[in-house]
Amino acid sequence: MNKMILAIIAVTHVWWLASCVGADPQINLLNEGCSQYNATSLSDFYTNLNATFLDLKAQLLNGSKHFATAQQAKGSDPVYAMTQCRNYLSSADCLSCFAAAVSQIRNCSASNGARVVYDGCFLRYESSAFFDQTTLPGNVGLCGNQTGSPATTFTAAAEELLMDLQVATSNINGFFTASKVVVSGSANTTIYGVAQCAETTSQTGCLDCLKVAYTNVQSCLPDTDGRAVDAGCFLRYSATSFFPDNQTTNITPFLKKGGNSTKKAIIIGVVVGGVGLIFLVAGFLVYNRLSRKPKTIRRDILGATELQGPVNYKYKDLKSATGNFSDENKLGEGGFGDVYKATLNNGKTVAVKKLAILQTDRAMTSFENEVKLISNVHHRNLIRLLGCCSKGPELLLIFEYMANNSLDKYLFGPKRGSLNWKQRNDIILGTARGLAYLHEEFHVCIIHRDIKPSNILLDDDFQPRIADFGLARLLPEDQSHLSTRFAGTLGYTAPEYAIHGQLSEKVDTYSYGVVVLEIVSGQKGSEIKSDAMGEFLLEKAWKLYENGQHLELVDETLDPDEYKAGNVKKIVEIALMCTQSSPALRPTMSEVVVLLKSTSSWENRPLTRPVFVDSDHKRVRVDTSTSTGSSSSNATTSISQFSGR
Repeated sequence: MNKMILAIIAVTHVWWLASCVGADPQINLLNEGCSQYNATSLSDFYTNLNATFLDLKAQLLNGSKHFATAQQAKGSDPVYAMTQCRNYLSSADCLSCFAAAVSQIRNCSASNGARVVYDGCFLRYESSAFFDQTTLPGNVGLCGNQTGSPATTFTAAAEELLMDLQVATSNINGFFTASKVVVSGSANTTIYGVAQCAETTSQTGCLDCLKVAYTNVQSCLPDTDGRAVDAGCFLRYSATSFFPDNQTTNITPFLKKGGNSTKKAIIIGVVVGGVGLIFLVAGFLVYNRLSRKPKTIRRDILGATELQGPVNYKYKDLKSATGNFSDENKLGEGGFGDVYKATLNNGKTVAVKKLAILQTDRAMTSFENEVKLISNVHHRNLIRLLGCCSKGPELLLIFEYMANNSLDKYLFGPKRGSLNWKQRNDIILGTARGLAYLHEEFHVCIIHRDIKPSNILLDDDFQPRIADFGLARLLPEDQSHLSTRFAGTLGYTAPEYAIHGQLSEKVDTYSYGVVVLEIVSGQKGSEIKSDAMGEFLLEKAWKLYENGQHLELVDETLDPDEYKAGNVKKIVEIALMCTQSSPALRPTMSEVVVLLKSTSSWENRPLTRPVFVDSDHKRVRVDTSTSTGSSSSNATTSISQFSGR
C-alpha cells in the first residue's frame, strides 16, 4: 500500500512539474492501424516487441534525440520498430508522446504490425524492415473545420509556406523544418508550418513523400488547419501557434533557385488575382503542375498496417464472412457483379464483389495484373481495394465498406431529401477530385466509364467515394463498350463513346456533368418529369440556363436559406460545360476542381448546347450548333444497334 501511495505521489509530482513549465506532448491522435495478421509465436513476438520499445526509449533518453529505430529477431516473429518526435518538442515531451504511443499501440494486441500517429510523434512496428519507406498507399490529409479569413489571401500565404517547406526540408540535414508567415493584409494572422521526414529516408525519397503530402494538405485550404500523414513524412500548417518561435528555421538558403520562386509567384497571382478567363486558365495550369503525385509505382496495400504486404484472401473465409453470399448480406447489384457485406474474423466489415467475368487463362492474367494496379490507387474520394481472391469458383474483390451506401439512395430512393446543400456541394467537389486523381495524378490514366450515383458511395461523414473504377479494364477486348451490365449506363454515357466507341477522359467528364445536375435537382437524368413538359433533365437544365432561371432546377426538398444563388448558378454552368457535344470543349476534371474551389467572381466559358440522351428509347439527339442561342438542326441517331441487345 505504501509503495502504491508513493507511486501516486510521484506521478502527481511529475504531472504538476510538467504543467508548471507548460509541457505539451501533443498527443492528439491523427491516425492508427493494426495488422490483420497475428504473430505466430506470441512468446517470441512479445519478447521482441518489448525489447524494441525499451531500445527506442533508451535512445530517446540519450540527449535531445528525437528519432530512433530498433529491431529484435528472436524466434519466428521479428519486430522492426521506428519512432520520431517533432523536433520542436522538448526531450520530456518527446518521451511523454512516445509513452502515450506505446500505450495506444498495444491495443493492437498480437497484431504483427501497427502504427500510431500523433501531432507530436509517431510509432510504428512491422514484421519486416520498412525504415526506408517514404510514400505509400494509406497517406491521408486531415483538415480542420474553420475557414481562414480572408480566404484568398490566407490560401495564397499558406500555399507559399507549404511549397517552401516541401522544397527546403529535403535539403536540410535531419529533414525537419519549422517556419511561419504573416498573412498579407491581416497583421494579426500568422500561419505556422512544419515538415518532417524520417531520418532513414533518402533526400529524393523525402522530397517525393512531401510532394504527396503537399497535394493532400493543399486540399484543406482555406481551412485554418491541415495535416498530411504518410509512411515517411509529416506536413502540417495552422493559424494557431504549435511550436515555439525559437524553433523556426531560416529556410531561404535551402530553397531551390529559379523555377520555384516563379512557381510561387504564379500561385499567389492566380489565387489573389482578379476574375476572368485568363486567370482561370492560369489557375488550371498551376493546379495541374502542383497537384500531380510522383509517378512511381507503389506497394500493395494490405499487410501489417494496411500499407503493404499480401492482398490475397481465402475463398472459404469470404464465403463464411458473407453467410455463403446470402441475400440478406447482399448490398446491391453493380455493373460488374453483385456486392455483399462481409464480417471478417477480426471483426472488420468489408464489401465483397463477385466479378461477372469468365475465368479463362487470359482473363485470369488480366485479373491479376489489373487488380495489382487498382490496389495501388489510393485517394480520399476513391473506394479502397483491400484485397482479392482468385483461388475459388469465382473471382472476388474486397473493398472498404461504406455504411451510408450509395448516392442514388439519397437522391432518388427512400432517403431522398435527407442531403442538405453543403453535403451535396461536398459530394460534387469530392467526386471531381477523385476523377482528377484517376485521370491525371495516378501513374497511369484510369477512365472510369460508368460514373453515376450508384457508383458514388458515401462514408460516415457523407464524403463521396467513387467505386468500380478500373474494373472496365478487366473486360475482354471484344466486349461491347455499350453493354449496360459492364462498361456504361445509358443516360450517363457520352455520345462519342456510345455511337463511335471513342474513349477518353472526357467520357467521364460528361457523366460527371449529368450526375451534378442530378445532385442539384434530385431528378434522374433519364426520367421525363410530367411537370417539365416532357423534357429530360439535361434539356431542362439548358433551357433554364438560357433563360437565366438556374434556381428553378434546385431540388424542392432543399431549404432556400441553405444555398446562395451565385453558387447554384456556377455549379449548374460547370455541369453544362461538362456535357457539351465536343469532348474538346469539356474541361478536364482538374480544371473542374479549380472552378469549383474558386472564390472569385464567376464568369463561365461560352457554352454550347449539350447532347440530349434518351436512354429509355435508346436514341441520342446530337445538336450541331456551336454557340449559345444559335439556330441548329438536331441529328437523331438510333443506338439500339450498339446496345448489345
